Amino acid sequence: MLRVAVPNKGSLHGPAVELLSAAGYQVHREHKSLFAADPANDVQFVFLRPTDIARSVGTGVLDVGITGRDLLAAAGTVDRTTELLALGFGVSNFYFAAPLGVAASVSDLDGKRIATSFGALVGTAAADAGIEVEVVELDGAVETAVELGLADAIADVVETGASLFAAGLHTIGEPIMRSEAVLVRGAHGTLVPASEQAVDVLVGRLRGVVLARQYLMVDYDCPKTLLEQAVKITPGLESPTVAPLISPDWVAVRAMVPRKQVNQIMDELAELGAKAVLATDIRTCRL
Repeated sequence: MLRVAVPNKGSLHGPAVELLSAAGYQVHREHKSLFAADPANDVQFVFLRPTDIARSVGTGVLDVGITGRDLLAAAGTVDRTTELLALGFGVSNFYFAAPLGVAASVSDLDGKRIATSFGALVGTAAADAGIEVEVVELDGAVETAVELGLADAIADVVETGASLFAAGLHTIGEPIMRSEAVLVRGAHGTLVPASEQAVDVLVGRLRGVVLARQYLMVDYDCPKTLLEQAVKITPGLESPTVAPLISPDWVAVRAMVPRKQVNQIMDELAELGAKAVLATDIRTCRL
């Protein structure tokens, strides 16, 4: 049975469970239970803290897991894990940050005290930048460290930047790391053939859901005289589907379009003369 680690709480928990459920897995667990079995798919889900997932998969205790890319780096397990798939949620950036006037660039942090929950990652970033810093390890509330006098600057995960702004801090330079939730496996472990096959199925299913969320299906009726122009607007992945209608002068067209562009595409189709332009979600796919 394939053992899959899932975040037990925090911002990664809900989206991870939702993604696995959309991919056809039974992830329900009894209240506070660490385990959920899905015998139909020969999978056991183990609910752990995201930081523990990085270590458990990296050491081979569990086969695969969902955690943050930044947490892999913080746990020092990047070289002991292999990233199988980026999952499209939990997106964040890891930055140095300081009050205005303290540092305008990363080089200005040389000799400064840096508060962080990711000491190893900050040490590596400082070495790469050619600076020496004093790392002040904290478990949380890193953005308050400067105001409390514990540090001159911080290094932390930034999602919206609201907490930094509230603390009077600004980001410095480019992100140290761009992070999101990822599916990982141990880099050096070997699995029995049945588990290897289960990993392949898991990756394929999750990829199908992740990709489906990036697209919408657009359907519309189009005069035959405008079909060539319409197809240029909705080329699809390989080619759009074109089907005849009862009216001999019209056809029905169906094509996948990027979700972020769907409103612009629908506007262009309507302006061209297409009718009954509809957009629907795609739950999963195999592309």
